[in-house]
Amino acid sequence: MSSIYSIICQSITGNDQPLSTYKDKVLLIVNTASKCGFTPQFHGLEALYQQYQAQGFEVLGFPCNQFGSQDPGTHQEIQQFCQANYGVSFPMFGKIEVNGPNTHPLYQHLKKQAPGLMGSEAIKWNFTKFLVDQSGNVRDRLAPTTKPEDIGPVIQKLLQTTSNQQ
Repeated sequence: MSSIYSIICQSITGNDQPLSTYKDKVLLIVNTASKCGFTPQFHGLEALYQQYQAQGFEVLGFPCNQFGSQDPGTHQEIQQFCQANYGVSFPMFGKIEVNGPNTHPLYQHLKKQAPGLMGSEAIKWNFTKFLVDQSGNVRDRLAPTTKPEDIGPVIQKLLQTTSNQQ
């Protein structure tokens, strides 16, 4: 796979969504879950989205049920839960697998670009975050324990890098 932009994902409403739609934007890609101890991070992710979206930033949420069956709902139930409880307005996608033989091509790409500790590619838990720059390069892999509010300065720096080059 040559680029993140060649990958097509399914939106949470069931439509094909090419990631090329997000070309030239800073992305924070997160595997999410509705019934996880980290689920309150939806608040922080939405706050980042609201703060930086107008500057060329997107949060992309990918529900995953591989860790303790913490996202068992249908796509509609997940979307309603995220909107009702956390005001999520950033793009959410269809449920995917991030590990194992059915790993989604997006996560194959992300894990290869940014392995975890000691070179492990496996995603350890829900709310692992990948920060992608405007050229589609994975800049960082962040642990589930990394709070969204702690990522703001890095996002701002990436956004400024682009605006300084124009």
